[in-house]
Amino acid sequence: MARLTARTRRLAMAAASVLALAATIPGCVAMATEDPRSPEHRQDGKRNAMQSPSSSQSRSPSASAPAAPGRVSDSISHESETPGKAVNLTIDDGPEPIWTLKVLDVLKKYDAKATFCIIGSRAKEYPELVKKVVAAGHRLCDHSVDHNTAMDKSPESYQQQQIVDAQKMILDAAGRDARVFYYRAPGGAFTPYSREVAASHGMRPLGWNVDTHDWTNPGVQRIVDAVHRDLHEGPTILFHDGGGNRSQTAAALDQILPWLKSQGYAFGYPKV
Repeated sequence: MARLTARTRRLAMAAASVLALAATIPGCVAMATEDPRSPEHRQDGKRNAMQSPSSSQSRSPSASAPAAPGRVSDSISHESETPGKAVNLTIDDGPEPIWTLKVLDVLKKYDAKATFCIIGSRAKEYPELVKKVVAAGHRLCDHSVDHNTAMDKSPESYQQQQIVDAQKMILDAAGRDARVFYYRAPGGAFTPYSREVAASHGMRPLGWNVDTHDWTNPGVQRIVDAVHRDLHEGPTILFHDGGGNRSQTAAALDQILPWLKSQGYAFGYPKV
């Protein structure tokens, strides 16, 4: 009996060894087939066990996609972002092939920055000029699709179309990495609704303090005098590069900009 018992023990031990060996084979195969370079095997690439690779990728924003601006204030901006003594140069109704380029040249000459209030249909017609404005470091402003100065008397659906479509036209021209910072109603024809539409699309309504009336071609000296006379009203000055011959505006800027610098003014942007 003792011999039988010992033999039984030996058989049992052998069987246990066989079972243990069989249990290790799947693990060895799995280790041999996994890629040690995969994220699960890198300390810096661990994934949440409950998160699939596809869901991880879908949550990651595209590196090339610009962040969409959130809602901004719907109050009309007049102040400057630049603290202290500063002016905001704003240029309306372009782009135009001749005059936008001349205004850009004068601004560059005096290292001055400006906000260009662009008509959507003009941006669509002259996208290369919008790109030049952005490349020079200036800001963009939505000035509606068609510059209808009766916007405040138009249906809300029309107001929305004019603002939102113009923003898209300007971005299509400028490039999707650009931003339209402001909305200026044609002729200042704001409504509470149009201001809300602009603000909800990330564009601050933009007013002005000094109207040079340069669009009437009153003469270079009268444009210059308007700035000298009315600058105490506030920092945002209205000029034009579109809507007609703007040679007087370009010539007036060539006098106004060095004068502003001599008076200690910096060139800023309106508050967003």
